[in-house]
Amino acid sequence: ILDRDGIAGLTLRAAAREAGVSHAAPTHHFGDLAGLVSELAAIGFRRFGAALEAAAEAQGTDPERRLDAMGQAYVAFATTYPGLFTLMFRGERLDLSRPALKDAMSEASAALATAVGARREGPAASPLAAAADATRAWSLVHGFAVLLLDGRLGHTLSQLPAGTSAADLLGEVLKPPAIR
Repeated sequence: ILDRDGIAGLTLRAAAREAGVSHAAPTHHFGDLAGLVSELAAIGFRRFGAALEAAAEAQGTDPERRLDAMGQAYVAFATTYPGLFTLMFRGERLDLSRPALKDAMSEASAALATAVGARREGPAASPLAAAADATRAWSLVHGFAVLLLDGRLGHTLSQLPAGTSAADLLGEVLKPPAIR
C-alpha cells in the first residue's frame, strides 16, 4: 500500500482489504491507524538498523569504512523502501510512545551513534560533542536520502560525467571534512 498509494493511501480499511480480512481486523490488532503505522514503522526501523549493522560489519574494523558503508546503506534503504522510509520519519502519524517503536528507533540510532563514536580518536567526547557528531552524520545522510527521493539531485547528477551514480556522489559527500 505504501509503495503503491503512499502514506495517504494507508488506512485501516485499505490494510484490511489488502490482507483479505474483515475491515474490523486491523482495529482489533492495532487499535487505530496510529497503531498500525507505528507497528509498520517499528518493523521498518528494525530492518533499517539491521541493514546499517550489516553494512558496517562487512567493512571489518576500520571505523571510517564502517561509517561510510552505513551512510551508503542508509540511502540504499531509503531508495529501496521509499514509502516505508517516509513513514518511519514522518512523526505526525506515529505513536512514539509505543514500546516496539521506541525500542526499534533506539536500536537503529544507537548503531549510527556507535559507528560515529568509534571513529573519534583520543579522549572520549563529551556527551554534547558525541551527540553533535552523531547528529551531523545523521543529518548528512538523511538529507541526501530525502533529496534523492524527492528528485532534487537529478540536475546535479546530470551535470556529472556519464555513469556517475547517486552512490558515487554520496561517496564524495561522505569524504572529510563533511562529517568530521
